[in-house]
Amino acid sequence: MNVCVVGTGYVGLVTGACFAEFGNFVICVDVDKEKIDNLNRGILPIYEPGLDVMVARNVKEGRLAFTTDIKSAVEKSLVIFIAVGTPSKEDGSADMQYVEQVARDIARYMNGFKVVVNKSTVPVGGGKWIKEIIKKHQTNPCHFAVASNPEFLREGSAIEDFMRPDRVVIGSDSEEAIAILKDLYSPLYLIETPFVITNLETAELIKYASNAFLATKISFINEIANLCEAVGADVHHVAKGMGLDNRIGRKFLHPGPGFGGSCFPKDTRAIVKVAEKYGVELRIVKAVIEVNEHQRRRMIDKIKKVLGDPAGKTIALLGLSFKPNTSDVREAPAIWIGQQLLNMGAQLRAYDPAAMEEAKKLLNGDAVTYCQDAYEAATGADCLVLAVEWNQFRSLDLARLKAVMKQPIMVDLKNVYDRPKMEKEGFIYEGVGR
Repeated sequence: MNVCVVGTGYVGLVTGACFAEFGNFVICVDVDKEKIDNLNRGILPIYEPGLDVMVARNVKEGRLAFTTDIKSAVEKSLVIFIAVGTPSKEDGSADMQYVEQVARDIARYMNGFKVVVNKSTVPVGGGKWIKEIIKKHQTNPCHFAVASNPEFLREGSAIEDFMRPDRVVIGSDSEEAIAILKDLYSPLYLIETPFVITNLETAELIKYASNAFLATKISFINEIANLCEAVGADVHHVAKGMGLDNRIGRKFLHPGPGFGGSCFPKDTRAIVKVAEKYGVELRIVKAVIEVNEHQRRRMIDKIKKVLGDPAGKTIALLGLSFKPNTSDVREAPAIWIGQQLLNMGAQLRAYDPAAMEEAKKLLNGDAVTYCQDAYEAATGADCLVLAVEWNQFRSLDLARLKAVMKQPIMVDLKNVYDRPKMEKEGFIYEGVGR
């Protein structure tokens, strides 16, 4: 099948590469010429384990191509995926300008029947809105169908999530579109992947509801962690005891500095705005957002508790991405924490295995030094803040770390280490909820 994916960001690039891996012929389109030129040279705009190898293999075998020519891509393709950003506006609602522009371009260059599929996360009603835009701007009116096929990819595990998903959601009012998309996803039928076939509005809401619920679990366990600190309990044992109940589940019960990234923050804000539009108040989701913002501020309090006033102190910040195995720093708690420490007059020595180039766009100036590894970052530091649980931070040489630091203080925002072990090694240690 000939497929076009408009947008070569995180979702678009992974989607295009994986559909090519299924044996389809995929053209990925972007307006950013530099990004397309780099992709054609084998340089990816994101870090995602295994993606570079998959892209190179499918380009070499002629199933994957990159271009800025949306006209040619639309004309050649039966299925067109919209995979552009829907960032938050100031009021929290989704900014649909990029989706609208793509819909206009598809309409302009449509030369026959097409299935236009929304991968972008859009408010409920977005699919019908796209349909109206295409109808209005078609140069030569022709039959088409619109579908919603939300993505549930975890950054750092995106290829596995696409190839072996928990479910595939397809929403459309067109039986023809549903049949074509089921055919496109036919390799997943062989591994008995559950399919949810529904209408546009339901598919759109499944995406928002899923992210809001996962964000709720994170905020919930962070509040329990705060209670654990007050009463002398261990949040890890509490989370384990909860997670063994299959009705609750183990995942997303890990305390820390709160959620970040490209999905949870904007999607929780957006679903609240959608609900307000229809006169519904989502009290739980509003509380989730509030708890998440409060949790970040508590992390600063933890640092001040063991370090004192950060002014004039040197702080080593390990981890800058919003989670391990990605270079994505969008709404990363580590970036927010780093900026607050800078505002208080601290000096930062930072290291991240993949996200430093992106972080430099947000955290910069004479007070920030980017380092080559964790030990260089810790050199001369009054305090080390472990903000992201990258694997290489899980077994640090504590004796070496202590030897290079000015003061042996660790604030472990992801509970990678245990207090008894750290204190035995001579560290002042602060975790979350323990």
